Amino acid sequence: MAVTLKIIDLACSYGATRVLDGLTFSFARGSFTGIIGPNGSGKSTLLRSLSRVLKPAGGAVLLDDRDLYALHAREVAKKMAVVPQETAVNFSFTVEEIIMMGRSPHLGRFQGESEKDFALVNRVMELTNTRHLARRPITAISGGERQRVIVAKALAQEPEIILLDEPTSHLDINHQVEILNLLKRLNREEHATVVVVFHDLNLAGQYCDSLLLMQKGRIYMTGKPEKVLTADHIKEVYGTSVIIRKHPVTGRPAVM
Repeated sequence: MAVTLKIIDLACSYGATRVLDGLTFSFARGSFTGIIGPNGSGKSTLLRSLSRVLKPAGGAVLLDDRDLYALHAREVAKKMAVVPQETAVNFSFTVEEIIMMGRSPHLGRFQGESEKDFALVNRVMELTNTRHLARRPITAISGGERQRVIVAKALAQEPEIILLDEPTSHLDINHQVEILNLLKRLNREEHATVVVVFHDLNLAGQYCDSLLLMQKGRIYMTGKPEKVLTADHIKEVYGTSVIIRKHPVTGRPAVM
């Protein structure tokens, strides 16, 4: 049975500063949802709260209708994986070792990796085009390569929900498309629920089934890309004038 993720009247603060206020939303099973909005609108803060990094000051985050923050971390990690915006690693583990860490939630305290675990890690490395990096230290590869490795580690958890904070920000256009096509494939074929914070509105419009547009810590609008990505909405939220056209291949909204 697929898991569900909901926020109910969610509020988050940093010290005395309220950053999110009164957010209610359900991430549908098997959906591909993009969280968009200008800098400071609360996108990354929302993802931090969904991923158990920032405990809500009010309201609740529910995983399968249970309080996310009352669950054991291992139980959550079997269902949900997170790819953060910052992926710095300070220890010289090999790429394969880093990806194998994604299997930790499925192993007992003194249980070693099985043939199944190694087979899964190999499959994930093939999917993310990181197989050739397997023996290299994580500290000796580029930022874009490291981002693909962290995505691979998340996939090794076999999660039903994947949360990603601007996963393509350090990638060139080829690898941006590669990672997002992979996420779309997992979404369609494995029915994974994908939640991504996007800075690039065009990528959000092309890949997402639904968008959550944020403004000053609140939800401004939700819906399909063609409903959310309009010139009026972008003018109101981002304070800039744009032209919206249909993409000549996909028919989805393109922002210019």
